[in-house]
Amino acid sequence: MDSCLYFILPALGGYIMASLYLLKNPQILHKKKHAGFNCKHISHRGGSGERIESTMEAFAHAVKQGTEMLELDCHMTNDGHVVVSHDEDLLRQTGHNVTISSLNLEELPLYKESLEVTFYAGHYSSGTDRKIALLEDVFQKFPQKPINIEIKEDNRVLMEKVSELVKQYHREDLTVWATEDSNIMKKCRNTNSTMPYSFCKRGVLQLFLLYYSGLLPFVPLGEGFLQFYLPRIVNRTYIPEESFLRSRIVIYLIDKLTMRKNLFIHLAKRGIQVHLFVCNEAPDIKAAFDVGATGVMTDYPTVLTNYLHNHRSED
Repeated sequence: MDSCLYFILPALGGYIMASLYLLKNPQILHKKKHAGFNCKHISHRGGSGERIESTMEAFAHAVKQGTEMLELDCHMTNDGHVVVSHDEDLLRQTGHNVTISSLNLEELPLYKESLEVTFYAGHYSSGTDRKIALLEDVFQKFPQKPINIEIKEDNRVLMEKVSELVKQYHREDLTVWATEDSNIMKKCRNTNSTMPYSFCKRGVLQLFLLYYSGLLPFVPLGEGFLQFYLPRIVNRTYIPEESFLRSRIVIYLIDKLTMRKNLFIHLAKRGIQVHLFVCNEAPDIKAAFDVGATGVMTDYPTVLTNYLHNHRSED
């Protein structure tokens, strides 16, 4: 046993030293990714705190405020139109207990006149535009604006239609596949492999396992974006539905385990953008950038714009 330690301990020490060195210098093993854009300012659902979420008015307002990326979700109507909506079931957004897939485009109800901001409990948004938008209209209106599209449902036709629109408007380099489900992500990538994509939930778990095992610096990564909650907002501005996430101890542990600045810096050096969300107050925006985020996702594009303007000297 003692003789084995003579080999094991030096090998383990060498592995740890190599892992730490390559964590700080990933360019030695990995060619840096070069995305078609780099965003610090991302508007969640088009900036759902300042205008009704996911409407053309919200997107236009966010762009006017200087947002560098729009985040949205897509579903498909019964007659085959790709529309922008966070929910498939429209009860929360419209007050009508119907699904998008059960209705034709012209049958879609209007958004409520006032809609609570999901990630800022007790705050509401309103606007003159209450119409559910077409994805094609967003592409037409903002041809050069990067867009993050989350696919929530395992619907091959929806993925194909999104891909067709992306190709039609020549925005493969400007449009990101996003989903929590690894099976859906695999199908999205099979549908259009030219589009950059983000980590899914399983990919995020694997990322942290690689990081804590020391293997991360040695492993190639295909993803171009890590989009992750800023844990400090949970149970303060955002109240989760999951009961276990309402424990302060659980959130404390998640924060300590995931908010690792050297990890985020490592990813950034490999060309993987790190977006933390959803930050609706200046202290949260500061916390996200302080821990190494390359970009922040917000419901309040004006707040984020003002923050970036006031902290230019820190760039």
